[in-house]
Amino acid sequence: MTIAPIHSDVAIIGGGIMGCSAAFFLRQRGLSVTLIETDKVGRQASGTNFGNVRRQGRPIFQLPLANRASRIWRSANELLGADIEYLQGGHIRVCFRERPENVGAMEDYAAKAREEGLDLELLSGNVLRDRFPWLGPDVLAGSYSALDGHANPRLAAPAFARAAARLGARIVEDRKIVAASKQGEDFELVAEDGSFFRAPILLVTAGAWAGPIAGWFGEPVPLTPRAPTMTVTEPVPYAIAPSVGVMTPEEIETVYFRQVARGNIVLGGSTRAPSYPDEYRAYVMPENTLTQLEHIRRLAPGLAPLQIIRVWSGIEGYTDDSLPVMGPSATIPGLFHAFGFSGAGFQIGPGVGETMAELIADGATDIPVAPYSIGRFAE
Repeated sequence: MTIAPIHSDVAIIGGGIMGCSAAFFLRQRGLSVTLIETDKVGRQASGTNFGNVRRQGRPIFQLPLANRASRIWRSANELLGADIEYLQGGHIRVCFRERPENVGAMEDYAAKAREEGLDLELLSGNVLRDRFPWLGPDVLAGSYSALDGHANPRLAAPAFARAAARLGARIVEDRKIVAASKQGEDFELVAEDGSFFRAPILLVTAGAWAGPIAGWFGEPVPLTPRAPTMTVTEPVPYAIAPSVGVMTPEEIETVYFRQVARGNIVLGGSTRAPSYPDEYRAYVMPENTLTQLEHIRRLAPGLAPLQIIRVWSGIEGYTDDSLPVMGPSATIPGLFHAFGFSGAGFQIGPGVGETMAELIADGATDIPVAPYSIGRFAE
């Protein structure tokens, strides 16, 4: 018996926040969409990350994309018809006393960010302590963004997928694509179970698994799989509104935390471990958890007595330059990519989805995407 292909205007490989939000915005623009996910939507990096919805610290040229995403996050509950636990409590990025040169870097960044629509308040001394008394004595200064915050990553991508499905998108889970090629005007995707899909447009949003898929079309992208260190504590009375992170060139010091409405403190950052995409495995290394806790105590000493109740990790794909691949193929008409977000994709995810939908449906976007061209890996 011949299995008839499932045909749509756009096929998407990968059901993280990039793919699910793209499916939603493509349906808003009237295109038929089939999204195919190997596992469950939002199960991989999009659902296991820290949940930071912060704009500061990104490359200045990425702020238009981050600003677009910020507007979506602030209306997400109404847009998606679901509570994704977005808390607009602000975001503060601080520097430690032994790195005073970072204060000047903060000031320079704030001046450039203001030109791109991101207003940052620089704080130090008594003003910093009065506003955020739980910061430790090692903290010298901070840069505060009032319109940012954090959300629950376990809820976000599935909410976009459900909203896309209500608009008519076909969401296919537990289906692994093992081959894809351009056949005439259409792309043909073959699944492990023998089913296949056809569409004149293909969007690859497969995260750490996307490099080889791009390679099927002669555009391989080297991705390094890494596993972040994530921790959550017992609940305590809610007292800390913003998400908090450290500006530092030392990876071991790059810790961050946020408090959810239920009172738990979610910790992230510091050193990462290897991950294993082929095995769908990521491991938490105990030594990484210990270095994370060491620097979290410097950042906010009051967190030191709290009991850890769970640790976890996920599989993230990092490019060599830590910039994503985003935009059209350099060689194949109708092929688009959005992957390699290098541990910093959650906040911009909905903005990526809307921008990719705009590129696909309209052929152009006002968001700068040239820095993310897959062509930079051609050599």
